[in-house]
Amino acid sequence: MNKSRNYIAVCAIIMLTACLRLAAQPTPNRIISLYPQGQAAGKGIVENGREITLGPGEGNGLSGPEGGTPGRWVTEVNDNARMEIYLPAKNNSGQMIVMCPGGGYGGLSTGLEGSWAAEWFLQEGIAVCVVVYRMPEGHCTVPLTDVQNAFRYCRAHAEEWNVNQIGVMGYSAGGHLAACASTMFVDDVTRPDFSILVYPVITMEEGITHNGTRKNLTGGDAGKYDYYSTEKQVGENTPPALLVLSADDPAVPPQNSFLYFEALAKYGIRREIHVLPSGGHGWGFATAKYAKNGKDPLGDDYRAVFFDILDNYLYNMSLTRSE
Repeated sequence: MNKSRNYIAVCAIIMLTACLRLAAQPTPNRIISLYPQGQAAGKGIVENGREITLGPGEGNGLSGPEGGTPGRWVTEVNDNARMEIYLPAKNNSGQMIVMCPGGGYGGLSTGLEGSWAAEWFLQEGIAVCVVVYRMPEGHCTVPLTDVQNAFRYCRAHAEEWNVNQIGVMGYSAGGHLAACASTMFVDDVTRPDFSILVYPVITMEEGITHNGTRKNLTGGDAGKYDYYSTEKQVGENTPPALLVLSADDPAVPPQNSFLYFEALAKYGIRREIHVLPSGGHGWGFATAKYAKNGKDPLGDDYRAVFFDILDNYLYNMSLTRSE
């Protein structure tokens, strides 16, 4: 009996610890539906009689409830596409990040590359908008439409939030989406002021791309591969970029990042690339606080390096506001 009780007690402690970890995640100041009337209505967000964002464009064909694990992973995003807004309580830097979690365009890593990241940025006085964007299901335009509408909403509220510079950040497939936002913007409102791409998918080229990302985005339509190879969409107005990746990434070949870096170089666009020796893929903000078994996949040393890289880049970007 004692052994059984001890076993139950240990299990209870493990479950409690897991719950406490989830509970320790930062809570958004507000959660805003991108399409309050759903995908079929063709309308965005209207405030005080003024249209703040545009409609959803094409739908993604999904309906029903979302799947996944609350606070960590979301799938089947459809009508409930939304923005999770995090605002710093003090030491507001004036910067904001529109955050694009990864997940191969089949799901969203909303903890690792969303709320956990927001916690770090809030400590730096930086506001965050995590975009829980719709899954494309082969409807290529859907994710970018959501991110561009997030930019429209954040720009409309920038003065209220004391924000004067908005960048985009994405990881893996979310890095591809952030690169799309940086190269396929439609006006100054939807153009990011800077970008941060973490182990990003960049190209749709066979042998270099991430096949799941390509298939989920394009539905396997080879006629769309060139257009969604973002290194081919870089132009003179593409914003500055920071690229960070691991040399031992087994999922997304490092060549992706270098293709984008080289495309930026052709136009003389400000750029940085940092290759960490190890870490693999998908390390995001899996600090010891959140990582499995409390072990950061980057290790303490390279996690500190990553944070230093971010700090320096964000500071340098803040200096460009007066240029």
